[in-house]
Amino acid sequence: MRDVTAVGVAAGSVADLAIGDPARWHPVAGFGALAGALEVRCWRPSRLAGAGYAGVLVAGTAALTVLADRRLRSRPVARAAFAAAVTWAALGGRSLGQAAGALAREVRAGDLDAARRLAPALVGRDPAGMDAPELCRAAVESVAENTADAVVGPLLWGALAGPAGVAAYRAANTLDAMVGHRSARHARFGWAAARLDDALTWPAARLAAGLACLLAPAAGGDPGRAWRTLRRDGAAHPSPNAGRLEAAFAGALGVRLGGRNRYPWQVEERPPLGDGPAPGPDAVARAVRLSRAIGLAAAALATAAAWAGPAAARRLREGKVARGRALAGPRSDHRRSNHRALP
Repeated sequence: MRDVTAVGVAAGSVADLAIGDPARWHPVAGFGALAGALEVRCWRPSRLAGAGYAGVLVAGTAALTVLADRRLRSRPVARAAFAAAVTWAALGGRSLGQAAGALAREVRAGDLDAARRLAPALVGRDPAGMDAPELCRAAVESVAENTADAVVGPLLWGALAGPAGVAAYRAANTLDAMVGHRSARHARFGWAAARLDDALTWPAARLAAGLACLLAPAAGGDPGRAWRTLRRDGAAHPSPNAGRLEAAFAGALGVRLGGRNRYPWQVEERPPLGDGPAPGPDAVARAVRLSRAIGLAAAALATAAAWAGPAAARRLREGKVARGRALAGPRSDHRRSNHRALP
């Protein structure tokens, strides 16, 4: 088997597309339960305490994954299966699409109470009092942002760093969702988790936004409009990553995102992204199609990168060795000349 990482990325992507998240015993949920229990013991109104909390959990998750991967080094099939399982557990594209689609169907049917009950699976906002356009806007924004967080991010870090990269990224992203917000309790304690997630998601968000523009026709959109909206509005959002995705999706779908978001801890006014009307159920369905297309493209790119990576590294090492030999000259002549120079 040429490269188990490439096989793991590809197989994990197929597993998420085919079966989605497990209904019970999800590893990410188990990590969240552990992180929640530890947060109760470690919490202090301190950035330093929060940095230690995030560092221990993310580094510990990565270390355990590296250890498990090394124990399987002599068993390539089992090692590839482990990489696939880690990738599958970290991905959430199918579940994201299902949750958004279910909310859109309830809005289309006119059952806003049912749609509000489904909203917490997608967003952290207070769903009470949200009307149909607000519910659909929340769904589109969640699909856009989580296309980086739950789809492209794990694939990118899997291609770059193998199963340990996937696990560390998912751990950081989960901690950001748990403590990385601006509530009174977590404004300082969650600062490190939020910044770490921002840093790790930065390349994934830009890759996903670029793919959203390129693949806009998959959702009936115009790539040029998506790109112009991304360039114009992407930096207006308070998040350095979510804004890029939301702006690209707004342009691709021809809708207007942003507005007032009510969270349990505060109300935020988000800048407008895009020029079109408020999204409705059809826009939510198109956002899911676009997210799925981005996921397929990202899986193909990540698999190719993981497959080509070892070969490229070998060529780089061989090139350095060859250049070193050329600079040193023929070894045997060099040794003889030194020997003759001795008294």
